[in-house]
Amino acid sequence: MTEEQRQQRARARARREALRAEEDDRRREEKREEWERDGTYLSREEFEAGHPCRGCGEPILDGRGDRPPLLRMTPEERAKHDAEEARYKERHGECRAIRWTVGGSRTQHCGHCCPSPPMSEKQWEAIAEILFSHKTDKRELDDWDLTLTCDHTVRKTQHRDHQHYSTSVVQCPTCGQRRGVVEAVRIGPTEDPEGKVQRERLAAELRKAQAKLERQRKATAKTEQQVTDLARNSEKPEPADR
Repeated sequence: MTEEQRQQRARARARREALRAEEDDRRREEKREEWERDGTYLSREEFEAGHPCRGCGEPILDGRGDRPPLLRMTPEERAKHDAEEARYKERHGECRAIRWTVGGSRTQHCGHCCPSPPMSEKQWEAIAEILFSHKTDKRELDDWDLTLTCDHTVRKTQHRDHQHYSTSVVQCPTCGQRRGVVEAVRIGPTEDPEGKVQRERLAAELRKAQAKLERQRKATAKTEQQVTDLARNSEKPEPADR
């Protein structure tokens, strides 16, 4: 297979994965709209009162405590766990979704079928404190150009600690729809007036390329030596038969 063929296969695979992520995202959004329309979400009061999940009918607060690690289960607990696991897979094996539980309960719920319970006021306050207390320095951000399944390109920012763009589906302003990310290319610092970050990145990439080149040179030299040795041995006269 040629290098061009490998690249074509890689691009085709990336597009398939982006389309799959886009479809899963659309599926989740349709489910959220269905829950809103049908009144599937529990209120905080209903959740705390022990109402069952309106998505599957199973309890959310089952009072059984947290699930022990598998290695610490008794034979009876393991048998019950295996039976519950088989039952869950029978009901949700095709849902392609996460599972969730709440603290102090063991009943597992499906992320596609079961809306998670609302957070408490304290939980909202804790999240708000984290969000509003941290201000991101734009000098710590990088710009990324994302090519989407619709072939439009959008520019997004992300913290420099990320080596890959972390979101698989984003909103396309041209289409007005959420689209899968086929390719993500890091452009460079969002704000770097002195060019320091860009120079550091280029220096790191140069060191990496030089190290790769050195490995290739060593491999080439080793191969050349093998060819020389083989050629020298092939020129030696064979011993005469006695």
